[in-house]
Amino acid sequence: MQHSFTEENYLKIIHALSGKSGMEVSTSAIAESTATRAASVTDMLKKLADKGLINYRKYQGVTLTERGEDLALKVIRKHRLWEAFLVEKLGFGWDEVHDIAEELEHVSSELLVERLDEFLDYPRFDPHGDPIPDAQGKMPDPEYLKLSELGAGQKAVLMGVLDHSQSFLQYLDRAGLALGMEIKIKETNEYDQSLILKIGGRREIFVSQQVARHLLVLP
Repeated sequence: MQHSFTEENYLKIIHALSGKSGMEVSTSAIAESTATRAASVTDMLKKLADKGLINYRKYQGVTLTERGEDLALKVIRKHRLWEAFLVEKLGFGWDEVHDIAEELEHVSSELLVERLDEFLDYPRFDPHGDPIPDAQGKMPDPEYLKLSELGAGQKAVLMGVLDHSQSFLQYLDRAGLALGMEIKIKETNEYDQSLILKIGGRREIFVSQQVARHLLVLP
């Protein structure tokens, strides 16, 4: 059964909002994420429920059915594989690929996706550090921490970002922060919890608490 781009996008958003626990997602949360009126969201949720892709309880919230979860993971898989391809093979910056991948993720050919995965040598993470589901819908679940959770003197490796916006990624580029870098927290400012970081054992940079909350690290 073919599904519209909008339907696939809704499933992907519900998956992201429900988190690992698969908790119910409210209509208002979906409306906020899609910048869509609540009434329009409700109409789409009814369509998805009729197709057996979500469990929808009026005034309660929604969860993905097994079919809905499977489809959401397929869309996420395609999106992250295309991001990896665009960065690794076509030389795009990690701040440039999200919108392009949003279009490419709706390509329906499963053969193309499998060939793409093989061509990239089966990557486990995309350029932003997000795990890529495999062909069976399974994906790595690394125990990352937010940089803001670490204290002075602790070391970690920068593994991912929670904010994929172009402005944030460009900020990281200007600061010289990239995935795989070793970071040591030299000092934590007691007043606002901002950090002074030592990068690669030499260079020092300042980051705000807001930035630290959006950086994922492996101690």
